[in-house]
Amino acid sequence: MPETAETTERQARWFQSLKAGLERNTGLTLDQWAAIARGCPETAHRKRLAWMKAHHGLGQNHASLVLRAATANHGPLPDPASRAQALWATPASLALYEALIAVIGALPDVVMTQRKAFTAFSRTVQFAAARPLKGGGLLLGLALDQAFDPRLSPGRREAWSERLKSAVHIATAAQLDDHLAQLLVSAHDRS
Repeated sequence: MPETAETTERQARWFQSLKAGLERNTGLTLDQWAAIARGCPETAHRKRLAWMKAHHGLGQNHASLVLRAATANHGPLPDPASRAQALWATPASLALYEALIAVIGALPDVVMTQRKAFTAFSRTVQFAAARPLKGGGLLLGLALDQAFDPRLSPGRREAWSERLKSAVHIATAAQLDDHLAQLLVSAHDRS
């Protein structure tokens, strides 16, 4: 089974460098920025991001980091297992998700990160992600170009990493075959 973590080591280092850059470039600590963000008159996340950018000149990544710190006091996120249970709630999607985990579990050094809307799989960087589909299916995003294999369709605009350029709709466990396992190996080895 893949290791479960909130972030990969590389992501953790990136967040640390982002925080250091914020403090170096602005002269304010992350806690000071979080206090400013708590004074934002907006309530919707995207509007709060726009407010941080427009009124304080922060870029997307710094504004996101600040808002994350500002809302940290609203209680911890549910643990990854609870998030996975909520996401993969329908029996048909859960069965496909468990079958996918069995295939990915054979790959070395995989870190599984549970997000609200999808499950991400990384080695050094994200190489795959999955989310349930209405009706019990699963959408698998892969860090492979669509031209790599005829089974792949273009990746739509999803919440997961922009590295995932293609996708496969999976409706049955039979589709999680040796061919799909090879696609996962290819995406994994490139990450």
